[in-house]
Amino acid sequence: MSWFTRALNSSIGKKFVMALTGICLILFLIIHLINNLTLFAGPELFNTVVKNLDNIKPLVRVIEIILVIIFVLHIFNGVKLWWENKQARPQSYAVNASSENSTLFSRTMIYSGSIIFIFLVVHLRTMWIAFNFNPEVHHNHTYYEYVSAAFRDPVYSIAYIIAMILLGFHLNHGFQSAFQTFGWNNKKYFPVIQKIGFFYSWITAILFALIPIYFLSGGGL
Repeated sequence: MSWFTRALNSSIGKKFVMALTGICLILFLIIHLINNLTLFAGPELFNTVVKNLDNIKPLVRVIEIILVIIFVLHIFNGVKLWWENKQARPQSYAVNASSENSTLFSRTMIYSGSIIFIFLVVHLRTMWIAFNFNPEVHHNHTYYEYVSAAFRDPVYSIAYIIAMILLGFHLNHGFQSAFQTFGWNNKKYFPVIQKIGFFYSWITAILFALIPIYFLSGGGL
């Protein structure tokens, strides 16, 4: 086993991969949110945006493959770190002192992450597959109309909103943890990082959640 592989398999290495992939996913969410916010401008703009992405499909496919790799690395290392911590922590310590040594968010990251992952699978099944493989949607470029119909389903929309609330908590803790892993936890500047992480996380979660609320309340078509 090479020194690089050993480094990646160490606890610090796993945390570094978690932090790096987390930052990449944060950047992706910004781009994805900007595209999604065009829904509020109506069908013409949103359908044009998606159609333009369809015109550069080879590049989009490469980006999607990179995103899958990033997601897999993030999830794999997150689960592995959680399991190793669970195995290393005595039961009495976990019961009696966990609240003194970690925050509620850090102790529940594995659960919020798992729920978000399950929702992501459902979301991809609902949106991505339809956008790429549903002939009625794909060939007619009726992306906005499909999204509008999907979000008018209260079950799907409520699940989406709940997932976005959990995403807000997950991002807020993950943002701060990533910078701590990189060593940027100076007492003078870390409070600024915490504020940036808080505002980024909750503005992102709220704006995503406003989309189903908009369609459920009768917006759009």
